[in-house]
Amino acid sequence: MCDNLTGVLPMETTRLSTKVQIVLPKGIRVSRAWGPGTEFTVEERDEGILLRPADGFPATRLEEVAGCLRSKRKSGMPERMRDAIGREVMRRHARGRY
Repeated sequence: MCDNLTGVLPMETTRLSTKVQIVLPKGIRVSRAWGPGTEFTVEERDEGILLRPADGFPATRLEEVAGCLRSKRKSGMPERMRDAIGREVMRRHARGRY
């Protein structure tokens, strides 16, 4: 959303430094919440260069990542889990919640 009446975002300029780096104007960095270390993709286009923040992670499906994280807890045996659930249901029932 633009704050100006024309609906056109203000244009800012920058230049290539002696270290062959480009500094993004502070207003743009702040409005986009881009801090140090933000990675960008750079695409060459007919009309110029397109600069975009790089995606943090590639798109994946649940099947590709399910079970990747390990738990530090011991896995409970199904019988113990079933008993614990039964006790909790009885406790809640006694309190009038079920």
